[in-house]
This record gives sequence, C-alpha cells and structure tokens, in this order.
Amino acid sequence: MSRSFRSGESNSSNSTNNSSSAGTGYHGQGSHSHTTKHRDGPLSLVELKDHLKRNNRIKEYQGHSAKVHSVDWSSDGRRLASGSFDKSVCVFLLDGTKLRQDHVFRGHTDSVDQLCWHATNPDLLGTASGDKTVRIWDARTQKSVDSIPTKGENINISWSPDGNSIAVGNKEDLITFIDVRTGKISLEVPFKFEVNEICWNPSSDLFFLTNGEGCIYIHSYPDMQVQQILKAHPANCICIEFHPKGEYFAVGSADAVVSLWDFKELACVRTFTRLDWPVRAISFNHDGTLIASASEDLTIDIAHVDTGEQVAEITVDSPTFTVAFHPSKNILAFACDDKDKYDRDRDTGTLKLYGLPCD
Repeated sequence: MSRSFRSGESNSSNSTNNSSSAGTGYHGQGSHSHTTKHRDGPLSLVELKDHLKRNNRIKEYQGHSAKVHSVDWSSDGRRLASGSFDKSVCVFLLDGTKLRQDHVFRGHTDSVDQLCWHATNPDLLGTASGDKTVRIWDARTQKSVDSIPTKGENINISWSPDGNSIAVGNKEDLITFIDVRTGKISLEVPFKFEVNEICWNPSSDLFFLTNGEGCIYIHSYPDMQVQQILKAHPANCICIEFHPKGEYFAVGSADAVVSLWDFKELACVRTFTRLDWPVRAISFNHDGTLIASASEDLTIDIAHVDTGEQVAEITVDSPTFTVAFHPSKNILAFACDDKDKYDRDRDTGTLKLYGLPCD
C-alpha cells in the first residue's frame, strides 16, 4: 500500500501537459458555465479569482518536531488537527484567521500517518499509526476515547459520513473496518493489489478505493461486494475525495492528472493537468467551486471545478503531501516536506494556512 507522502513514483507522459482540459469528458461544458453569484450562493469564477488575489497571504505554524503527514479540519471549522512522524497529534483552534495551539495528543508509539475528524461531531478525531493501532480522541476533554489494535502498520484512515464506521488501511493492503459504536473490528478485507486512499460516498452505502493499477474500486457497504471497477488513469491512482454536494468525486494520479467524475453516471467530466508530478493530495472547498491539488511540484494548483481554469497558484519550497480546505471558508491548510534552513537533514514540522487577508 502506498501513502501520498511517499515519493519516488514514476511520472507518465500525461504529466507534460500543463494546460487545463475543460470539457474533454463525456459531459460537455454547456451545463457548467461560470457560476452565477446569488445573495447566498457561490462566487463566480471572476469573484473567486479576485477574492484569492486579495486573500493570498500564507502563515506558518510550528506544531511538530518532524514531518507533518496529515492535516484536517473539524466539521465546524473551529479546529485543525495535524499528525506527524514525531508520533504526536496537534490540535489548533482557529480564531478569525489565526491559529493557536490548543493541545498535543500523545500515545501513539509510531508515526501518525493520517487522521480524520468525525463528519458531524466536531470533537471526535481518528488517527491511523504505524504502531498497529487506530485511536479516537476527544478534543473537548483532551483525552483518548479508544485505542483499537489492528494487524498491521496503518497508513490510511477514513470515517464514514454517518459516523458509525472507521476504515483503516495498512502497508499489507488489508482494510480493517471498525464499528465506532462498539469499538470492535467488524470486518477485515485483504487485497492482492496496492490499495491507496479509501473513502465512502455521502450516504455511507458505497465504499471507494484507489489502487496501483490506475483503477477506482466501488464496493457496496457493509458487505464489500464489488459493484464497479473504473479504469480511471494509465498510472497509479493515489488520492480520492468527494465533492461536498456529493455530485462528483475527484481522483489524483501518478500521471500528474486530477480527474473529476460524475457520481451518478460514473463518467469522467473533466481533467486538471497543470501539475508535472504525481498528485498526492486533493481537497474541495466548502461549496465545491474550487479544488486544490498538490504534488512534488513547487506549486499547489487551485482550480475552478466547473471550468477547469486556474483560480490561484500557491508557491511552495518543497513537495506538498497533505491539503485541506476549511469547511466554510476559502482557507487552505497544508504541510510540505520543509527542512530547517540551517540543518537540511532536519524537518521543520510546520503547517501553513493560505487564503488569509493581505494586510
């Protein structure tokens, strides 16, 4: 099993295409024109560009003593969590446009490779670690709620939208399902191919995974029967995320392309092709108008979902392996493989916010 923070993937021929190919899928662009702004509706493409031009400041925060592998926002957007190679989990509180460290969870005895919050309970956080455990933390009481032992070194985690299940994947391509209500393992499913990221659809009755053969596997849940196999990319499919309204899902691949899929039709409607290296992390913003894509490129691409046009570009100093848009603001949290400027062998352990007002 591959995790998105690992490097060394080969790049495919598609990676040399640096233009965004809007309207090249099964559905034309006609029904996806520039979004019209309503009083309570989304911003148009022009307005989004203007907003991020006026709000493009980046602020860096120290959280860890080693590389940050994963960042994620709580459902209410009040907290940002980060997991690190240093075995700790940092929880920050967002006050306006500033973060302050609230608590550091310790208890894992190996790297915290990925984390995720409960979809609706803003206090509950799940973490996957190489110490062969999954932990659930309560950010309100600042305590560990549960620790579930698993069979392997865990590197991927997903919490079902209905809040009842956690899925965790390990280095041996075994996916373990945990019933959160009982704290017990409900199912273990081994795979004979490289499994990358995992997630549920919004109604929690389908389970998706990306694999090393360029495919998206769709299973019914909880019986995990294969319903569909989509040959999505000519290279390793790495990351996957659902659009906040559930109408699309996006996949990032080692061919340096992000594909956007219509969930009902299971058809590719658009691709985003400005990056040159394997796409390691993607994130939709709160209303689904933007998608951020990150890789070993020294830029993070922010694209308009309906047209494929670039809305903004974030310049970074090193590869980026985790990104997460805030659930109600156009603020992006991310972490790079940054090194100390005085000691290139030492990680900085920092995370960053983009989208802050230019003072």
